[in-house]
Amino acid sequence: MSTLVDLFSYVAIGAGAIFFLAGTVGLLRFPDTLTRLHALTKADNLGLGLVVLGLLPHVAGVLPALKLIAIWLLVLLSGADASQLIARAARRGEPRSRPGP
Repeated sequence: MSTLVDLFSYVAIGAGAIFFLAGTVGLLRFPDTLTRLHALTKADNLGLGLVVLGLLPHVAGVLPALKLIAIWLLVLLSGADASQLIARAARRGEPRSRPGP
């Protein structure tokens, strides 16, 4: 049984790493800001979800499992908020950085 759990973890974490790589490639290769954000947020959120899913069978109890799930949910929320802010700034044509005083 332990071998099957380990195999499931390896597959889930490996698939998560592949999704992280796909998001990075999308960030580097897509032509405009909105498609880059879409590729990055979708692939990275799914990749982190798969990594968390692969780690869950190996945690010591319920509290560490809930912490992993809470971290994943907080990353989902923060990624969505940051993407909305970046997309809004890109549609308005705001500069990437503001000069200092």
